[in-house]
Amino acid sequence: MWIALCLITLVGFSTSQAGDLCDNLINDCQKHHTGWTRCYEDRVATCDLRRGHRHILDFVRDMVNSSQECEAWPTPRHRAHIPSSALKKSRGGVAGDKVLVVATVINSTFFKLTRPPQGKRRGIRPQPAHIPGTVLGGLVLMVRAGYSPVRNLSQPVRLIFRHDEPVGNGTCVFWQESEQDDGTGHWSTDGCDTSHTGSEFTCSCNHLSFFAVLVNPVLSLDKRNAVYLNYIAYVGSALSIIFTFISLIIYICLHRRRPEKAISVHMQLTGALLCLHISFLLCCFWVRLLSENEDSVVCRILGFFLHWSVLATFSWTALEGFHLYLLLIRVFNIYVKRYLLKLSLVGWGLPTLVAVVCGISGVYGKYSLQLEDEGNQTSKVHMCWMSSEFKQQAVLVSFITTVVFPCLVILCNSCMLGLVVFKLWGLREGNGGFKSGSDGKKTSKEKRSRLWKDGATLLGLSCVMGLTWGLASTTYITYISLPGLYVFTILNSLQGVFIFLWSVALTCKSRSDNNSSVRHPSTQKMMTTSFSN
Repeated sequence: MWIALCLITLVGFSTSQAGDLCDNLINDCQKHHTGWTRCYEDRVATCDLRRGHRHILDFVRDMVNSSQECEAWPTPRHRAHIPSSALKKSRGGVAGDKVLVVATVINSTFFKLTRPPQGKRRGIRPQPAHIPGTVLGGLVLMVRAGYSPVRNLSQPVRLIFRHDEPVGNGTCVFWQESEQDDGTGHWSTDGCDTSHTGSEFTCSCNHLSFFAVLVNPVLSLDKRNAVYLNYIAYVGSALSIIFTFISLIIYICLHRRRPEKAISVHMQLTGALLCLHISFLLCCFWVRLLSENEDSVVCRILGFFLHWSVLATFSWTALEGFHLYLLLIRVFNIYVKRYLLKLSLVGWGLPTLVAVVCGISGVYGKYSLQLEDEGNQTSKVHMCWMSSEFKQQAVLVSFITTVVFPCLVILCNSCMLGLVVFKLWGLREGNGGFKSGSDGKKTSKEKRSRLWKDGATLLGLSCVMGLTWGLASTTYITYISLPGLYVFTILNSLQGVFIFLWSVALTCKSRSDNNSSVRHPSTQKMMTTSFSN
């Protein structure tokens, strides 16, 4: 009996050692080993494929002749071509011509990113802080051969990654484990070259490892949605022109009744926004009168006007945040000599200087943007902006002035708005909030009313300070999703309408200033965006 029990135990032990299921191998390695990729490479050669086949979907394991080239197809979209020199090197000192080749694909969520090393060490080139992009298809290709590490090959291994969806620039990378041995790592391009044929990426690498292609998303729109977005932008800009013009009239009337500097700043921002929407519509409609390859002096002038309007709008948006900072955070009653003149030199002078320099360099003209839908059908959208003929100069100027500068403005104004909310909360606490009295229903009603007013004030300040433009970043975070594009287009094309609502709110506030029964220090300070001369 004891002999039989001993045999059963030994058989069970040997089965558990040699019969690890390949499906559970990653989880098992992550559970018992910090460096799970090394564990996976060691045990993937002997794990149990369940069905006993050497070739199953997502997994290839086979003995091949090392004197011949080898190709492995774990999936129809992933292929590995291994030269015979790599197979011979993988044998090490083991005799025989046969060598084991394993190829499989792994979900990219198992790879936890950490910052790569920055310092230079002997034999290791410094890696970039971050390689932008997402893993193509969310899958990583693992290729293993023989018994010895395969590195520094004179004849590279070719890895094919096929795709159907439209993608931007792609980079071939491999997984480099962290030195902390904590299961994390980073993507590295060392030893890998990338080529793209339109439907597939080819990676030529001088070693074997875990490989992937990091790609950047591209704008993917079908013709119908592109038309809808254009109509939304046109209608929204037309409405903004009407309402910003009305807002200017309101601000002029308010300024005559109560000459405050905050109203003057609002007037400047509204004027810049009016120029922006007018120039946008002119640039879009004028380019329709031109032929496919035609350009004109008028289109260059309109491109200059549009660029200047964009810069002026964001300049005055930044000045709105700066004005609010001086008013509510630093000092309440502050005197600045020729304050409006200095703001105007920045708000109007800086955009004019930048636009004139760009105009002298000749970057303005007809711009063409190529869109590609899911069916790989391309279409072009034209606009008077920065000429596509000066691609490098136009891309650099556009990136600095319409991406970097707005991002800095939005970041600073977001911080300003956060400080305003903190200040509002401090005023609420400092004044004891809402004291409870005998008339509890009235107190609760006043509390809800003031809460709504403060919320509306914050929303108004968000529009005035240009925070709706921050939605452009969310479209990239969500890989330029279609709903994100619609939300961004609607909110920013209607920014003139929001400015109008803000001007109406200021008018109502001006009329209710004499009613002391509805005043609260926090609400009053939030709405009073001005300081004395």
